[in-house]
Amino acid sequence: MMEKTDNFALFYEKFKVEELLAYRNEAWSWSVRPMQPTLGSAIISLNRYAPSFSDVTAEEMSQLADIHFKLESAVKKVFNHNIMNYLALMMVDHHVHYHAIPRYDGEREFAGNKWVDNGWPALPVIPDSQHSDDPKVLYNIRDIVAQTIGC
Repeated sequence: MMEKTDNFALFYEKFKVEELLAYRNEAWSWSVRPMQPTLGSAIISLNRYAPSFSDVTAEEMSQLADIHFKLESAVKKVFNHNIMNYLALMMVDHHVHYHAIPRYDGEREFAGNKWVDNGWPALPVIPDSQHSDDPKVLYNIRDIVAQTIGC
């Protein structure tokens, strides 16, 4: 059986949390999602290992509002999304985190690529991975969002 620290390390490695980090507060990190079902998709993860939401403290939950405000404001300003979907499934990755998926009612263009929301207006198509084969695209998303927040 894996140790808690192994789950945490594997999560951070899988989602490249440090490499794609756009913003962090004391409790939460916001990083660009390595697979982009829509432009600006992100991972919001707790900065310490916790296997379920019942393990999150009230103080940590209060700091989640900061992440949500900054995420939605920056993505709206930079990419003009219509609405943000938050998914906290944790079936495969047993660590408290959300997939933040911006939703778009039409095509967007960024970093020389066209982006579409293939699930609009229904559920997001999570397995989609648009332009994720080029790490520069992910870094560009990270950088423009971080600059918009003022990091």
